[in-house]
Parts: sequence; structure tokens; C-alpha cells
Amino acid sequence: MAAIRRGQGPLNLDLPSPHTNPDFPPISALFLIYFDIKAGYTIGWKRSLPGVELEGVVEYKSLPSGLHTVKEDLIYFVHDNHAGLSAFINAPADEESRNARMMAVGIMVPLSYGRLGRSWKHAEKLKELAGILIHNTTQTEVLEHFWEENKTRGATPSIETESIESPTSIQFKPIRNAPGKAKGHSRNRSASDGAALLPPGQHLSAYHPAWSLPNLLETFGPLIFPIHRAALLRKRILITAHAPVQETLYDISVLSNIPLAVSDLLASTAPPQRLRPLFSIGVHDIPLLEEDLRIAKAAAATLGSEISEGRDETGCGWIACTTDSILAMKSKLYDVLITMPPQYSENAAEKVWPKVESPQGIEMRATQRDLRRYKALRWGLSRHVSPSSSPSARRGSTEGQESETRRASSSGTSAPAHNPMLDLPDTDDIIEPLSWAALAYSGFMWWASAGEQRVHSEEESEADAALLSGLAISPTTPQTPMRPRSQSTVSLGTKTAGEDGNAKQEMAIIAYFHRLTTQVLTTLSDIVDATDSDDEREDDLQPLQSRGDGSQDDDHNGPAVYISSTDVERMGLDIWSSTDHQFIEDVAQEYFGRRAHIEGRNVDASGVSKQTRVQSQ
Repeated sequence: MAAIRRGQGPLNLDLPSPHTNPDFPPISALFLIYFDIKAGYTIGWKRSLPGVELEGVVEYKSLPSGLHTVKEDLIYFVHDNHAGLSAFINAPADEESRNARMMAVGIMVPLSYGRLGRSWKHAEKLKELAGILIHNTTQTEVLEHFWEENKTRGATPSIETESIESPTSIQFKPIRNAPGKAKGHSRNRSASDGAALLPPGQHLSAYHPAWSLPNLLETFGPLIFPIHRAALLRKRILITAHAPVQETLYDISVLSNIPLAVSDLLASTAPPQRLRPLFSIGVHDIPLLEEDLRIAKAAAATLGSEISEGRDETGCGWIACTTDSILAMKSKLYDVLITMPPQYSENAAEKVWPKVESPQGIEMRATQRDLRRYKALRWGLSRHVSPSSSPSARRGSTEGQESETRRASSSGTSAPAHNPMLDLPDTDDIIEPLSWAALAYSGFMWWASAGEQRVHSEEESEADAALLSGLAISPTTPQTPMRPRSQSTVSLGTKTAGEDGNAKQEMAIIAYFHRLTTQVLTTLSDIVDATDSDDEREDDLQPLQSRGDGSQDDDHNGPAVYISSTDVERMGLDIWSSTDHQFIEDVAQEYFGRRAHIEGRNVDASGVSKQTRVQSQ
């Protein structure tokens, strides 16, 4: 497989059987950090294997800025070849300690056990130890016992194991077949079937970051799609947020993984299969980011050569979260800046969305197509959400729910038109406005052929339904309370591991985004194959004539590819959006080494063929 050729080992699900004890990963270090009003962050106790660096590292990574405002938190971080996790606690104290006592108990686990070393399996015990030591830091015997029981003994595994990121047990369900045999590829084009993500009897670990996926969709709304596209292009994504930071944005990295089913369709110089998550970072990580930038520039200078084959994750993008706002001022170190709203904004009269922008301050917005797709996704998830447990709430909404359920069952997973449940509040600032070309085309279609416009809308709805088809979303997912400011807001369902250990909704979200990725890459792969086949036939017919049509790129990767509006629709993108067109061009270059040209939309009305060019907004 291409992933193995690029030096990436196979990944498995982190889903231990409920009939066996969880296999806790051995740790390489254990430490206790507390805040001293005179000395600052101090390592009060530590144990580590030889060669594992702690001093000057874990104090700052385990206690990012702003934690004094929260009572507890879980902080993930990475350092060298280890993943770290610390359980922070903040308790009242006397005036001599400035009325607060802050400390953290943390571990480091080899990255050979996964992106987070499966460190979340120790989260509950770390929180328990922190709760004991916050009252008496001299009780270090509990740390000694934990260290002796869990420290690494013997060699660590050579490949990553038990990760949720790209399960090898997934079955694959073809969405479509390529028209003709693809040149140079023998694998069936397919996308992951969400129904097979969680085999019967298996559960997700209690503190696994994937539990926050529904909250992730609720927080970002339609903006999740441009963020997903930026992650696919392996951009350097920096998220600035306020404490707590327990809900890591590890999930965005997982959503942007390249499914193994399509990885062998890509060029050998394609970016890594996954976007590298750095988790929580601070000002002390600036040298790390600067080194990553230097490596990225060096790789760009050699791109297309043999040296660039098998590109490593270093220098190929990352995603990280910081509470140090000064990092946002280092605009050369990132490609995308996401500013999360403060927690108190949840009670604001109007919805406050995260702000996504370029280093130059240009805001990135979701497209009109993203908005429609997000509503379809909300519908697909929310219609599996069980009603409130309140008897009065059930009586008041039973009749409406029954009619909605009947309509849903008759229309598959496509969202019904004009459904008030799908109204999103205050989206004007995060959605691209309709372009003049789109408005002109809509007016022309209304005048020329309303029937064709209706057919196009139905085809789009069917495409969105296909992405949700077959995903085994749990019908017992509990619903979170509605936001008091907007009764029309549909919760995507927030739960804890104890409520539904099967995590079918979380698995369905991952499968959904992997299908989106597959849809884009397989469509482009088909176009590249068809272009190569046409080019070979022309060479056979005119072997001695120079082409001279400008379709051959300056490099050796092959001729440019031409993307029609129909192809853009097949990818699930917006035919009117210049940002989506730029995304296609970037994906074609990054994953296939080809230059792409986006053609205008063809219109056939009353026997007259017209072409509408997409204008930049």
C-alpha cells in the first residue's frame, strides 16, 4: 500500500473487548508538577526511563497559560517520540498560596503506541492521583506504586497499534465504479462503510478524544468543511483557545486521514496519510514550529525529485491548540488561524462562531454547498437522536416527531425541504454570499427550465444521502438540552462513554468525512487516468508531431487535467466558489502532481448550448 511505501504502519481500532481488562500502555515517565508562588512551575516528583527528557519540557507543556481559570483539565501534548497527558486540578487554598493550589500529574507514553500513545486509558487514574495529591503532596507513595505497576518493560512495538484513526477491520462499500479500467490501478474504488466501524461487543475507551466529535460539529457548524479541506491539503493549522483544553482538536486530524482504500491511487510524492497533531503547544514550542517551517521549505524546493518521495510528516503540516495568544502573532509559522470564541459566548443572544482566517487576516468561509451539506448531515444525525426523557416533553412533541419520522423513512437520509429544524442561526458571517454568476444562472434556469433546476436539486440531495447511507448511527443517542437562545437549533448529540460505549455516532462521523475525502480523490484519479489514456492515444496517432497546445505541464508528471462543472459536483464541491476551485487545483497538484484547469458550467436550454464562467467573488 502507498501508506506503507511512505513509511506508515497499519493502524487498528482502539476498541478493547468489554469481556477483557483494558490493555493499558506502559509509560516512559511519570511526574508531579505544582505551581510555586516564588519559583513558578516546579517538578515536585518524577520518574522516567533513561533518555526521556523531563526538565524544562513537561512543566510548560502540562500547564499551558490560562489554566488558573478552570478547576480541572486534561492536557495532551507531544515531545520528541513521546505523547504526554497530564491531569490538572485547581483547589482553594490559604492566602499564602494566593487562595489557590494548582498541580498536575502526568505521564509520557511512546508514540509507537499511537498518536496519543493510547494515553487516554490512564486518564481516569491520573485524575484520581491528582485528587489525592492536591490535598497532600507528600503522599508520593501512590506515585511510586503507579510507576512500578505501569512503567515500560522491554521493547516497545515497532508499529502503531490500537488507534481509531484508520481501522484495518473496516469493510469497504463501493459508492461507484469507474467508467472503464483505470490506468495503472487495480484496486476497486471504495469508501469506508460506517456499519463495520464498531464490531459487535466492542467499545470505545472512556476518555478517548473521539467522544468530542459531535461537539466539534456543533461548535464549527458549516465551517468544519473548509477546515477539513485545509487539513486535507496538510496546512499548518493553529487554534487559539481559552482553557480548558481537554477537548483536543485531534479529531480534525482523524477526519482528514486518507482512507487506505484510496491511498494507492495517489502519486508517490503525495503528502502523508495523516495530518500531524501537535496538541497543546505554547511559546516554548516556537523553535519546533520554526524547524518544521525550515523543513517544509526545503521539501518544497526538492518537490518532484526522488528526494521528495516518501514525504515524512515533519514539514508536511500540523494542527495544534494554544492558549498563548502571542503565537497568533507569528504569522509565518502557520497557514490557517482558528480563533475559538470564549466559553461565556455560549449564552450570547447571537451565535458566536469560531473565526477562521489566513495569516494575512483574510477570513475563510464555508460555501453555499457546505451549508446545504451541513444541514443534510445534521438531519442524518439528529433524526437518530432520541427525544428528551421528560414525559411532558415526549407528549408535547410525539405527534410532530411521528410525522417527521414517517417522512424520514420515506426519503432515506436526505433532509426534507424547508424543515425548520435545520435552520441555522446567524450564518451570514461564515458563509460565502451567492456570486453574481450563481445568481444569474439561477435566474436563467428559472426562466428557461425550472424542471432542470429541480432535477439538479434532487441529484444533490441524493448525493448527500449517499454519503450517509449505511452508517450505523445509534438510535439511542441521548439529546443534549436545546440552547435557550435558539429553539430551532438541533443538537447533534453529546454523550459520555458510560451512556453509549459503542460510539456509533462518532464512528459514523469519521466514516462520513472519509467518504468525502474518497469522493474527491477517486474523482480526480479517474480524470487523471482518462487524461493519460487520451494522451497516449494521441501520441500513438501522431508520434512525430509536437503537441504545442499548452496542455503539457512544465514538469514530467504528465499533461494538465481539465475539470468540468459536473466533475466538481461529483466531488461534492461548489461549482460557483473560487475557493473550492483553488482547492481542487491544490489537491490535483499535491496528490497527483498535475495542474488542473476548472471549466465553466455548461447549460443546455431550448437546444442552445451556453457556458457560464465562474467569476471570483
